[in-house]
Amino acid sequence: MADVPSDAPEHCPGTSSEQAGKSSACQGCPNQNICASGAAKAPDPAIEEIRQKMTSVKHKILVLSGKGGVGKSTFSAHLSHALASDDSKEVALLDVDICGPSIPRIMGLEGEQVHQSGSGWSPVYVEDNLAVMSIGFLLSSPDDAVIWRGPKKNGMIKQFLRDVDWGEVDYLIVDTPPGTSDEHLSIVQYLSGAGIDGAVIITTPQEVSLQDVRKEIRFCKKVKLPIIGVIENMSSFVCPKCKNTSQIFPPTTGGAQRMCEELNLPLLGRVPLDPRIGKSCDEGKSFLTEVPESPAAVAYQSIVQKIRDYCSSHSAS
Repeated sequence: MADVPSDAPEHCPGTSSEQAGKSSACQGCPNQNICASGAAKAPDPAIEEIRQKMTSVKHKILVLSGKGGVGKSTFSAHLSHALASDDSKEVALLDVDICGPSIPRIMGLEGEQVHQSGSGWSPVYVEDNLAVMSIGFLLSSPDDAVIWRGPKKNGMIKQFLRDVDWGEVDYLIVDTPPGTSDEHLSIVQYLSGAGIDGAVIITTPQEVSLQDVRKEIRFCKKVKLPIIGVIENMSSFVCPKCKNTSQIFPPTTGGAQRMCEELNLPLLGRVPLDPRIGKSCDEGKSFLTEVPESPAAVAYQSIVQKIRDYCSSHSAS
């Protein structure tokens, strides 16, 4: 939970809980007396610090999914590339997948390091107008495992939001891990003062993905996070030679379209499978510039335009 101190015991009930400082898990915790007094229930001062830091960021978009492996990082990367293709826009991509940071590889930035400056951490730049921050830049090797409990993850996310010198930014894209856990609660809580434009939710057509995505949608509603729309990734396979379309993952329960109709959510688009997307990600290149005329690239551009239009008509509150 986002309200758990970094030095808390494993089963800490959280500083905002009625059991704060009183439960058996609190015995021996250095914060026990503070929590029991109720002083810890005050708002985290980091929320106001982050709000002030984020005044230079116009639009903040979270990329979410309840399911892993559906293409969140791939979409986050290509959304960032597409937005940055407008040289007049400044774009930042923040990777808060603490345990599985794949953004450095996808963006062609493996081996890059973060530098400290007088104004905080300097992000790594792909282009002059596209900045990236990930815990992957802080690891000595891409194969290093990050084995952290929730409080330490939350502290890292707080640092990314408060201490990175993003500068003046038009779009901040936040790539998240699968699920509805620590990282998601932290990013929503810490940006609560700054305002989030909304979330883009990624799914694939099959029910095993959709059932977890429905949980993510309920999470958004519970924390009052606006949903920009849903993207059905790996929607079909268009043969690059004969152009015939095949359903690799059949939408046995109607796919994203039916789910969006039932939940009254916008379906932003469907992105077909294309092996060249995976190849581009492995090589750290933008699929949108590598194969711009492909059906998947055309679908991406249509979706990105809808997100631009949404941001233009909705100011973060």
